[in-house]
Amino acid sequence: MIIVTGGAGFIGSNLVAGLEEHGCKDIVVCDVLGSEEKWRNIAKRELRDIVHPDRLFDYLETHSNDTDVIFHMGAISSTTERDADLIADTNIALSRRLWKWSARHDARFIYASSAATYGDGKEGFSDDESIDALAKLRPLNAYGWSKQVFDRRIARVTKEQREPIPPQWAGLKFFNVYGPNEYHKGEQMSVVCKLYPQIMAGAAARLFKSHHPEYEDGGQLRDFVWVGDCVDVMLWLYENENVNGLFNVGTGKARSFKDLAEASFTASGKEPKINYIDMPETLQEKYQYYTQADMSKIQDAGYTKPFTELEEGIRLYIQEHMNKDDPYR
Repeated sequence: MIIVTGGAGFIGSNLVAGLEEHGCKDIVVCDVLGSEEKWRNIAKRELRDIVHPDRLFDYLETHSNDTDVIFHMGAISSTTERDADLIADTNIALSRRLWKWSARHDARFIYASSAATYGDGKEGFSDDESIDALAKLRPLNAYGWSKQVFDRRIARVTKEQREPIPPQWAGLKFFNVYGPNEYHKGEQMSVVCKLYPQIMAGAAARLFKSHHPEYEDGGQLRDFVWVGDCVDVMLWLYENENVNGLFNVGTGKARSFKDLAEASFTASGKEPKINYIDMPETLQEKYQYYTQADMSKIQDAGYTKPFTELEEGIRLYIQEHMNKDDPYR
């Protein structure tokens, strides 16, 4: 049995689809569905069970003998969330409980970390999992901090081995992920998801001006990664039980927001029109102008599949999903 926390969310629901396509059976989704349309992210899936997070540990105890792996994708993922107690309870305390449960019951544990742990990038983007390297990182928001706290704890636990460790563990530092099933995320949706309705309405894309002398307007750089590539990495880990560690999941190639906007217009069959607007002052002091994943570690571990180029990923997203009557994977 495979349990995916956050399984109705963006990355989680794509993972559930990928696992099903991979031939996996007995997939359990743990998530809060609420009263919105989030359920549509898993509407096409054949699931063993759907479990509310409040009942998760009771469910785990009932199925402790047949739980093979927990993919822990569930989190408070908003980078603008200000309730640090809520973030700590969900992203740190819950993650620790699941880690300990997995270790006690010999279940594998693969969890979502984040590139938000790198903060402004001054310390680089190497997924060095050593205690000293992780201690140097300074996230810019509470979400990134919470992921950093858990990464640091796991680094300590796995180094000193003073408590049980799951038979396989991996933390994944996802960079700027885009793709289907993110429609419920509101302001946390990817830029391409926000741009598409503007483009189809005939409006110009609105991008932030640069407030950094080294970057032109629209020249701010991100490592944009297609969600299907993230799923492929997780499926590879599922098939390679001997691989453990903290890994970046990006493309290893930074691209500009202007590149992304132009690719979105092209995929939509429209001529590019871009307007640049002032960045809110509250964002300027915490804004990342450059992210680029160092992908050498996971490649050295044996992952060889190429990552999707930005133009192709956006084409897939727009033409195979967003411009369809049913945009869900």
